[in-house]
Amino acid sequence: MPHRERNGLYKTSSGVTLSPNADPTAAPAADHRKGPRRRGAELEKAILMATLEELSETGYAELTMERVASRARTGKAALYRRWSSRAELVMDACRSTGLTAVEPPDTGALRSDVTELMRQLAAKVASPLGGILRGLLAEMTRDSDFAKLVRESVHTVGPVALRTVLERAVERGEIQPWVLDSRRATVATDLLRNQFLLFGTPVSDDVITDIVDDIYLPLILHPAPKRAGDGT
Repeated sequence: MPHRERNGLYKTSSGVTLSPNADPTAAPAADHRKGPRRRGAELEKAILMATLEELSETGYAELTMERVASRARTGKAALYRRWSSRAELVMDACRSTGLTAVEPPDTGALRSDVTELMRQLAAKVASPLGGILRGLLAEMTRDSDFAKLVRESVHTVGPVALRTVLERAVERGEIQPWVLDSRRATVATDLLRNQFLLFGTPVSDDVITDIVDDIYLPLILHPAPKRAGDGT
Protein backbone atom coordinates (compact mmCIF):
# COMPACT_ATOMS: atom_id res chain seq x y z
CA MET A 1 0.00 0.00 0.00
CA PRO A 2 1.26 3.54 -0.62
CA HIS A 3 2.34 5.60 2.40
CA ARG A 4 2.31 9.34 3.02
CA GLU A 5 5.67 11.06 3.39
CA ARG A 6 6.40 14.10 5.55
CA ASN A 7 5.91 16.52 2.66
CA GLY A 8 2.41 15.19 2.08
CA LEU A 9 3.29 13.26 -1.07
CA TYR A 10 2.44 9.63 -1.51
CA LYS A 11 5.01 7.05 -2.53
CA THR A 12 3.90 3.67 -3.83
CA SER A 13 5.65 0.41 -3.11
CA SER A 14 7.26 0.64 -6.55
CA GLY A 15 8.75 4.02 -5.71
CA VAL A 16 6.42 6.17 -7.83
CA THR A 17 5.61 9.53 -6.18
CA LEU A 18 2.08 10.91 -6.45
CA SER A 19 0.74 14.38 -5.69
CA PRO A 20 -1.48 14.92 -2.64
CA ASN A 21 -4.52 15.20 -4.93
CA ALA A 22 -3.88 11.94 -6.69
CA ASP A 23 -5.67 8.72 -5.84
CA PRO A 24 -3.05 6.67 -3.98
CA THR A 25 -4.77 3.44 -4.98
CA ALA A 26 -4.83 4.25 -8.70
CA ALA A 27 -2.42 2.52 -11.04
CA PRO A 28 0.50 4.76 -12.03
CA ALA A 29 0.74 6.00 -15.62
CA ALA A 30 2.69 3.80 -17.98
CA ASP A 31 6.35 4.74 -18.32
CA HIS A 32 7.78 3.79 -21.71
CA ARG A 33 11.30 3.80 -20.26
CA LYS A 34 10.45 0.76 -18.13
CA GLY A 35 9.09 -1.27 -21.04
CA PRO A 36 11.15 -3.50 -23.31
CA ARG A 37 13.53 -1.43 -25.41
CA ARG A 38 12.62 -1.45 -29.11
CA ARG A 39 14.78 -0.35 -31.99
CA GLY A 40 14.79 0.01 -35.72
CA ALA A 41 11.89 -1.34 -37.70
CA GLU A 42 10.01 -2.55 -34.61
CA LEU A 43 9.99 0.90 -33.04
CA GLU A 44 9.13 2.60 -36.33
CA LYS A 45 6.19 0.26 -36.87
CA ALA A 46 4.87 1.04 -33.37
CA ILE A 47 5.16 4.78 -34.03
CA LEU A 48 3.33 4.58 -37.37
CA MET A 49 0.56 2.49 -35.83
CA ALA A 50 0.22 4.96 -32.96
CA THR A 51 -0.01 7.78 -35.49
CA LEU A 52 -2.88 6.10 -37.33
CA GLU A 53 -4.70 5.44 -34.07
CA GLU A 54 -4.31 9.09 -33.06
CA LEU A 55 -5.59 10.22 -36.47
CA SER A 56 -8.64 8.00 -36.09
CA GLU A 57 -9.44 9.34 -32.65
CA THR A 58 -8.49 13.01 -32.81
CA GLY A 59 -7.86 13.93 -36.45
CA TYR A 60 -4.83 15.73 -37.85
CA ALA A 61 -5.61 19.09 -36.22
CA GLU A 62 -5.29 17.67 -32.69
CA LEU A 63 -2.47 15.22 -33.36
CA THR A 64 0.82 16.05 -31.63
CA MET A 65 4.21 14.37 -31.57
CA GLU A 66 3.86 14.11 -27.77
CA ARG A 67 0.60 12.17 -28.02
CA VAL A 68 2.01 9.81 -30.65
CA ALA A 69 5.15 9.21 -28.58
CA SER A 70 3.09 8.45 -25.50
CA ARG A 71 0.85 6.01 -27.35
CA ALA A 72 3.85 4.31 -28.95
CA ARG A 73 5.56 4.09 -25.54
CA THR A 74 8.67 5.91 -26.64
CA GLY A 75 10.25 9.33 -26.32
CA LYS A 76 9.48 12.32 -28.50
CA ALA A 77 13.13 12.45 -29.56
CA ALA A 78 12.71 9.06 -31.26
CA LEU A 79 10.07 10.62 -33.53
CA TYR A 80 12.10 13.70 -34.40
CA ARG A 81 15.14 11.57 -35.30
CA ARG A 82 13.00 10.04 -38.08
CA TRP A 83 10.52 12.77 -39.04
CA SER A 84 11.08 16.51 -38.98
CA SER A 85 7.38 17.32 -38.58
CA ARG A 86 4.04 15.74 -37.79
CA ALA A 87 3.02 16.23 -41.44
CA GLU A 88 5.85 14.00 -42.64
CA LEU A 89 5.03 11.47 -39.93
CA VAL A 90 1.37 11.36 -40.94
CA MET A 91 2.23 10.89 -44.62
CA ASP A 92 4.56 7.99 -43.82
CA ALA A 93 1.87 6.44 -41.63
CA CYS A 94 -0.60 6.62 -44.52
CA ARG A 95 1.92 5.09 -46.91
CA SER A 96 2.51 2.23 -44.49
CA THR A 97 -1.14 1.18 -44.81
CA GLY A 98 -1.07 0.97 -48.60
CA LEU A 99 -3.45 3.92 -48.82
CA THR A 100 -1.25 5.50 -51.48
CA ALA A 101 -0.62 2.28 -53.42
CA VAL A 102 -2.78 1.70 -56.50
CA GLU A 103 -2.01 -0.74 -59.30
CA PRO A 104 -3.22 0.59 -62.66
CA PRO A 105 -5.44 -2.08 -64.26
CA ASP A 106 -4.50 -3.50 -67.66
CA THR A 107 -7.58 -5.26 -69.04
CA GLY A 108 -6.86 -4.32 -72.64
CA ALA A 109 -9.71 -1.81 -72.99
CA LEU A 110 -10.11 1.78 -71.83
CA ARG A 111 -13.59 1.46 -70.33
CA SER A 112 -12.83 -1.60 -68.23
CA ASP A 113 -9.47 -0.17 -67.14
CA VAL A 114 -11.02 3.08 -65.92
CA THR A 115 -13.93 1.28 -64.25
CA GLU A 116 -11.62 -1.12 -62.41
CA LEU A 117 -9.36 1.71 -61.26
CA MET A 118 -12.35 3.63 -59.93
CA ARG A 119 -13.47 0.53 -58.03
CA GLN A 120 -10.02 0.21 -56.46
CA LEU A 121 -10.10 3.82 -55.32
CA ALA A 122 -13.67 3.49 -54.03
CA ALA A 123 -12.63 0.44 -51.99
CA LYS A 124 -9.77 2.36 -50.41
CA VAL A 125 -11.92 5.27 -49.30
CA ALA A 126 -14.54 2.82 -47.98
CA SER A 127 -11.96 1.14 -45.74
CA PRO A 128 -11.40 2.26 -42.13
CA LEU A 129 -8.76 4.60 -43.54
CA GLY A 130 -11.40 6.54 -45.45
CA GLY A 131 -12.26 8.67 -42.44
CA ILE A 132 -8.60 9.53 -41.98
CA LEU A 133 -8.31 10.43 -45.64
CA ARG A 134 -11.32 12.72 -45.48
CA GLY A 135 -9.81 14.52 -42.51
CA LEU A 136 -6.50 14.95 -44.32
CA LEU A 137 -8.17 16.39 -47.40
CA ALA A 138 -10.15 18.82 -45.26
CA GLU A 139 -7.01 19.92 -43.40
CA MET A 140 -5.39 20.93 -46.70
CA THR A 141 -7.39 24.16 -46.66
CA ARG A 142 -5.84 25.22 -43.33
CA ASP A 143 -2.19 24.21 -43.65
CA SER A 144 -0.34 25.04 -46.88
CA ASP A 145 2.77 22.99 -46.07
CA PHE A 146 0.63 20.00 -45.20
CA ALA A 147 -1.43 20.53 -48.36
CA LYS A 148 1.73 20.23 -50.45
CA LEU A 149 2.60 16.90 -48.85
CA VAL A 150 -0.94 15.58 -49.31
CA ARG A 151 -0.94 16.55 -52.98
CA GLU A 152 2.39 14.79 -53.52
CA SER A 153 1.60 11.67 -51.50
CA VAL A 154 -2.16 11.07 -51.51
CA HIS A 155 -4.03 13.41 -53.82
CA THR A 156 -2.00 12.32 -56.86
CA VAL A 157 -2.57 8.59 -56.35
CA GLY A 158 -5.67 8.35 -58.56
CA PRO A 159 -4.51 10.78 -61.27
CA VAL A 160 -1.08 9.10 -61.61
CA ALA A 161 -2.63 5.65 -62.00
CA LEU A 162 -5.24 7.06 -64.37
CA ARG A 163 -2.52 8.58 -66.55
CA THR A 164 -0.95 5.13 -66.94
CA VAL A 165 -4.34 3.79 -68.04
CA LEU A 166 -4.71 6.63 -70.54
CA GLU A 167 -1.19 6.17 -71.92
CA ARG A 168 -2.02 2.55 -72.68
CA ALA A 169 -5.25 3.67 -74.35
CA VAL A 170 -3.23 6.06 -76.54
CA GLU A 171 -0.94 3.19 -77.56
CA ARG A 172 -3.98 1.12 -78.52
CA GLY A 173 -5.39 4.01 -80.52
CA GLU A 174 -8.50 4.40 -78.35
CA ILE A 175 -7.90 8.07 -77.52
CA GLN A 176 -5.80 10.91 -78.91
CA PRO A 177 -2.48 11.89 -77.25
CA TRP A 178 -3.72 15.42 -76.46
CA VAL A 179 -6.00 13.97 -73.78
CA LEU A 180 -3.04 13.13 -71.53
CA ASP A 181 -2.17 16.75 -70.78
CA SER A 182 -5.70 18.15 -70.79
CA ARG A 183 -7.91 18.92 -67.84
CA ARG A 184 -10.23 16.21 -69.09
CA ALA A 185 -7.71 13.52 -68.10
CA THR A 186 -8.42 13.61 -64.35
CA VAL A 187 -12.17 14.27 -64.42
CA ALA A 188 -13.03 10.69 -63.41
CA THR A 189 -10.94 10.71 -60.22
CA ASP A 190 -11.95 14.31 -59.49
CA LEU A 191 -15.63 13.33 -59.54
CA LEU A 192 -14.97 10.26 -57.40
CA ARG A 193 -13.18 12.42 -54.82
CA ASN A 194 -16.03 14.92 -54.79
CA GLN A 195 -18.57 12.12 -54.33
CA PHE A 196 -16.57 10.82 -51.37
CA LEU A 197 -16.16 14.20 -49.71
CA LEU A 198 -19.76 15.29 -50.16
CA PHE A 199 -21.63 12.03 -49.61
CA GLY A 200 -19.23 9.69 -47.85
CA THR A 201 -18.92 5.98 -48.51
CA PRO A 202 -19.59 3.53 -49.95
CA VAL A 203 -19.36 4.90 -53.47
CA SER A 204 -21.71 2.54 -55.31
CA ASP A 205 -21.00 0.76 -58.56
CA ASP A 206 -23.89 2.67 -60.11
CA VAL A 207 -22.17 5.97 -59.33
CA ILE A 208 -18.91 4.69 -60.81
CA THR A 209 -20.69 3.52 -63.96
CA ASP A 210 -22.44 6.88 -64.33
CA ILE A 211 -19.16 8.76 -63.99
CA VAL A 212 -17.36 6.54 -66.49
CA ASP A 213 -20.10 6.08 -69.12
CA ASP A 214 -22.08 9.31 -68.91
CA ILE A 215 -19.32 11.82 -68.26
CA TYR A 216 -15.76 10.61 -68.55
CA LEU A 217 -15.68 8.51 -71.72
CA PRO A 218 -17.77 10.96 -73.77
CA LEU A 219 -15.45 13.72 -72.60
CA ILE A 220 -12.13 12.10 -73.53
CA LEU A 221 -13.41 10.43 -76.70
CA HIS A 222 -14.76 13.73 -78.04
CA PRO A 223 -12.44 15.54 -80.50
CA ALA A 224 -10.17 18.21 -79.11
CA PRO A 225 -11.88 21.61 -79.06
CA LYS A 226 -10.89 24.20 -81.65
CA ARG A 227 -9.15 27.22 -80.22
CA ALA A 228 -8.77 30.68 -81.68
CA GLY A 229 -5.47 31.11 -83.46
CA ASP A 230 -4.55 27.40 -83.57
CA GLY A 231 -4.96 27.26 -87.36
CA THR A 232 -7.70 24.64 -87.30
